Amino acid sequence: MKKTKMFQVWKRLLSYIAGRHKALFGTVVVCILISSGTVVVSSLFLEILIDNYIMPLLLEQNPSFAPLLRTIVIMGCIYMVGVLSTFLYNKIMVKISQGTLKEIRDDMFEHMQELPIGYFDTHTHGDVMSHYTNDTDTLRQFISQALPQFISAVVTVVVILVSMFLSSVPLTLLVIAVTTVMEFLSQKIGGSSAKYFIKQQITLGNVTGYIEEMINGQKVIKVFCHEEEAKQGFDEKNNTLCDDATKANKFGNILMPVIMQLGNLQYVLLALIGGLLALHGVGNVTVGMIVAFLNLSKTYCMPVSQIAQQISMMAMALAGAERIFRLIDEQPEKDSGDVTLVHVNNNNGVYEEAENRDGIWAWKCPDGSGSFKYVPLKGEIRFEDVDFGYTDKKLVLHCINLWANEGQKIAFVGATGAGKTTITNLINRFYDLNDGKIFYDNINIERIRKKDLRHSMGVVLQDVNLFTGTIMENIRYGNLSATDEECIAASKLANAHDFIMRLPNGYDTVLTQNGASLSQGQRQLISIARAAVANPPVMILDEATSSIDTRTESLVQQGMDNLMKGRTVFVIAHRLSTVRNSDAIMVLDQGRIIERGSHDELIDKKGVYYSLYTGAFELS
Repeated sequence: MKKTKMFQVWKRLLSYIAGRHKALFGTVVVCILISSGTVVVSSLFLEILIDNYIMPLLLEQNPSFAPLLRTIVIMGCIYMVGVLSTFLYNKIMVKISQGTLKEIRDDMFEHMQELPIGYFDTHTHGDVMSHYTNDTDTLRQFISQALPQFISAVVTVVVILVSMFLSSVPLTLLVIAVTTVMEFLSQKIGGSSAKYFIKQQITLGNVTGYIEEMINGQKVIKVFCHEEEAKQGFDEKNNTLCDDATKANKFGNILMPVIMQLGNLQYVLLALIGGLLALHGVGNVTVGMIVAFLNLSKTYCMPVSQIAQQISMMAMALAGAERIFRLIDEQPEKDSGDVTLVHVNNNNGVYEEAENRDGIWAWKCPDGSGSFKYVPLKGEIRFEDVDFGYTDKKLVLHCINLWANEGQKIAFVGATGAGKTTITNLINRFYDLNDGKIFYDNINIERIRKKDLRHSMGVVLQDVNLFTGTIMENIRYGNLSATDEECIAASKLANAHDFIMRLPNGYDTVLTQNGASLSQGQRQLISIARAAVANPPVMILDEATSSIDTRTESLVQQGMDNLMKGRTVFVIAHRLSTVRNSDAIMVLDQGRIIERGSHDELIDKKGVYYSLYTGAFELS
């Protein structure tokens, strides 16, 4: 990480720590100043104690120890103040660190909801999860431990350095000379450590992503006896992590002992030179001054060692923070739409916004003069010369033209990779077009706010995602304001009600691990019920019945027909029997529509669809 970028990350991290917790952080700084001040004052008290009390008492025949006792009590009080200050700022830093981590996780998760689908297509789930676990854990250690120690060390070094200059310039210059060597070694060794700590965080994210992928695919690994290959892949990534972590910690562990030994060498030199100066009466050096200076130098080396010790932790924290901020800085999904979805009442052709959900759906379109016009939502979709590619270098859809009138059922068939799912992704605006236009009720979908556009559509995907919670909560996910009765009605529509009632707790049955206790067909039925409760005017069914056996499919087909009645529906299916009753069937090949028409029309043409339907060749 370049120094400029490291400074930016450091500055941004401090804005979370100090900027959002000003009062608490200010209290911490005050406590650190008090704690550091007591260290210096107690050391200077040694000089007074020895020169003004102990040495004179040694020369008296009947010494009075009362003044000495008072001085010791004062020193004890000073130490107590330092202990209380240290306890207080460490306790406050725990609160600041946990509050900061909460805010960072909140910002990450909130921003993650605004990221486009493309981001999750190009980043493994494990690597994304690593931001919330490994990266934030490095920040926790840094904020609660390393940062207060670093601030305390810096303040202590400055205060002690000033005190030593006031006591003896020659001895202070010796301390500075040894400290310069320490600083040089800290930069050389610490710089190497920081580089590998950054690599360690990156490779740790890769390992986490690989583990997450292997756990999800454990059944496939077992079925194809791929255990050894999985181990080999993990070993390669784990070895890379081991190498980076070893190099990072090797430099980090070397640094502290080197600094400590230099500090011991400095202590010996100070005692030797200070003793010689005292014996020859140079610079008014006294025994008390030497003892105090030795104590100050030892105290001075300790924070310098702490600074060196915290460099590795700071490097790791900055590496984690940089990854976190990179996620937060990812470009959110762009949305310049100004057309919104509302409910309206129709009073003799005059539309007025309804205060509740009893009215009909309509698009609220600004007319440029400060007022609005309302366009009833019918579900008419039209593609005009649409080109699209996930990258600019390669198009996957070429000149797509199609239309779906209100209440029509449009089916897409074709080989895997022909572009069927991509078309439905464009309707939802998960991706933006390279060229062409898509109209929704004669409104360019680029004008429609994405949230409202997607709210007007129900989607049933091939891969079902069920969340931890009851079956009722999973169905209600399609419409959070739906009542229990509406959820049950949606389940009956999808023919899911019977099997749900046979479960131990019915609709209150708790699902975990993506509904692992249910069969694939049962999970799909719940997904269909979830789409039904949303009651949208447009439905997209992406291989919705592909995971359902023939018997279950016959049970659900009637519910699906009821669900599609009166709605514009886009169906993707490999089972051609499910698309026979479609108003129009689009046959795609390599991103182009090569045939279109009703089932009977395409059969009469005896083209590609005829060959697919009669089994002359199969979809791949």
